[in-house]
Amino acid sequence: MKKIKVLVVDDSAVVRQVVASMLSEDPEIEIMAAVADPILAMTRMQAQWPDVIVLDIEMPRMDGITFLKKIMTERPTPVVICSTLAEAGAKSSMAALAAGAVSIITKPKIGLKQFLTDASDDMISVVKAAARANVRKLQVVEKNNADVILPALDGRSAMLQTTERVVALGTSTGGTQALEVVLRALPRVCPGIVIVQHMPEKFTAEFANRLNGLCQITVKEAQNNDRVVPGQALIAPGGKHMMLRRNGAQYHVEVLDGPLVNRHRPSVDVLFRSVAKCAGANALGVIMTGMGDDGAVGLLEMRKAGAMTVGQDEESCVVYGMPKEAVKRGAVAKTVTLTAIAREIQAQLLL
Repeated sequence: MKKIKVLVVDDSAVVRQVVASMLSEDPEIEIMAAVADPILAMTRMQAQWPDVIVLDIEMPRMDGITFLKKIMTERPTPVVICSTLAEAGAKSSMAALAAGAVSIITKPKIGLKQFLTDASDDMISVVKAAARANVRKLQVVEKNNADVILPALDGRSAMLQTTERVVALGTSTGGTQALEVVLRALPRVCPGIVIVQHMPEKFTAEFANRLNGLCQITVKEAQNNDRVVPGQALIAPGGKHMMLRRNGAQYHVEVLDGPLVNRHRPSVDVLFRSVAKCAGANALGVIMTGMGDDGAVGLLEMRKAGAMTVGQDEESCVVYGMPKEAVKRGAVAKTVTLTAIAREIQAQLLL
């Protein structure tokens, strides 16, 4: 079996030693090299190109974001960011995802060695998933203008509905770029949207702010009791679950703590299940690119409750894991390309 060749780039000798040691224990992974900065990495890559790069952001001589952009321009390669979780680093981490990083592993400033040792299984899983990622799909598709979207209904027609429509989206690896494609394609008049994107705490606010500046709709990190209203997307905060609640004909979200579900918080399954219960046939569920199976069960519950369910197709996914599991369970009524998801959302206005 061909091993996954991994290049570790981090200016911390401790991180290089621990990460290289833990990854090399897996028989499917080979540490190609562990170097202190991108300049050394580029020299090493002239002789042999890695399958996956584990990359820090703050390093001497060249920062990780600059190196990442260079790689994705010259030869797209799966990159896993291993970065310190801090308020100051959130923008850099989001910039890394926007530039094409497959995933982010957050490391603390204190107790780093023990954390990395404890996170061994997760690190190995992320690297293996990254090796399977179709990194060419990480490049963001240009924004479609409103002409390619279904026309908005007028206010009088919309009022004929007794209950407003709601759209629930769930995604993970590759989802930051995929969500940008979908949300940027939506006009101001669209159903209210609730989103779970697997992302660490403190990153989602910056992610939502970035999308809000790019999209015609309003995009924000959800807060407890936020109304779900047309023309707005609410993104579950990192480290919190988000559920849909209903009061009469109006929807709002509940943001809460709780145990990990499918090893995630927020969990797509938690959101989808709450949507199945509160919205039923008035909802659209969309499961998008990501590794694992979070959301497959919840999407099936939505379909059984009468909701329309859509899965992103394999060709346009960075990692065809979550949609694949949903298809296997019979949860997906319709499979579409990434660029068609916005049209599926707009079609909800006609129901």
